[in-house]
Amino acid sequence: MGLSRKMKSEAILPLLFLLQLLVAPPSLMAAGPANVFREYIGAEFNNVKFSDVPIHSNVEEFHFLLSFAIDFDASSRSFTNGAFDVFWDSDNLNPSAVASIKKDHSNVRVGVSLGGDTVDNGGSVFFKPSSIHSWVSNAEHSLTKIIKTYNLDGIDIDYEHFKSDPDTFAECIGQLIKRLKKKGIISFASIAPFDDDEVQSHYLALWKRYGHLIDYVNFQFYAYDKGTTIGQFIQHFKDQMSNYEGGRILASLVSDDSGGLVPKNGFFKACRRLKKEKLLNGIFIWSADDSQAKGFDYEKTAQSLLAKPN
Repeated sequence: MGLSRKMKSEAILPLLFLLQLLVAPPSLMAAGPANVFREYIGAEFNNVKFSDVPIHSNVEEFHFLLSFAIDFDASSRSFTNGAFDVFWDSDNLNPSAVASIKKDHSNVRVGVSLGGDTVDNGGSVFFKPSSIHSWVSNAEHSLTKIIKTYNLDGIDIDYEHFKSDPDTFAECIGQLIKRLKKKGIISFASIAPFDDDEVQSHYLALWKRYGHLIDYVNFQFYAYDKGTTIGQFIQHFKDQMSNYEGGRILASLVSDDSGGLVPKNGFFKACRRLKKEKLLNGIFIWSADDSQAKGFDYEKTAQSLLAKPN
């Protein structure tokens, strides 16, 4: 006895749904809030504290990103193949400070950003693995120790200079994220690319293979020219949505107004347009260190915008 036409149709529907999941952009299955504010902190050593930064209780999640952990040895001035050490202001941003800010604000999560642009002597931070296996093994071990010591929640990938090919970068970073998530060491991972051919080639290779493990794309829109207009910003944003298809692309600004679409030229107006189009997943700012001198006005405005109902 065969199935009726209706029964056949009903039987096919679950299969179609499963097929859609399999072929959908992988990052659509990544977890995380749609209303997130993120702030890099600690790179400038100007005594900024977590408690200095205003935190809006109606922002679903507020992420501090400690800047930076680097696989570099300061004494020998050499890169260490995935053996990470703390290079942020650990006097003010120490484990007890992390515990305190998370206790005082239930929506706060704290992560660590890896790499960055320059190390403390002004030289470039390079992604320089000896091999995929050794780099991943060293990175997993050293970062697990840092993450557990500081009770951190996630990692952000902000390498900007490379002594490796894109495939090696993709495998090193992708395998690291996979291991840390599988073992429950981290609950989120993000990447911080910008519009540069070398940078994009590395991050897009990573995205193609491991995008399903990456929760946020902290795209550095402030790396575009300072004269960026609202229309150009919106176009840049949509271009990166296409590049990192299915990803949670965050709008971004630099608080010293040195690049991109600055607030006085319409950054928050652009964000409101993106929000109206249901494209705004969150906002991040580089950095709390520079914002301190401005009384964190940009942080207050950004969080109010995110917390306001559509």
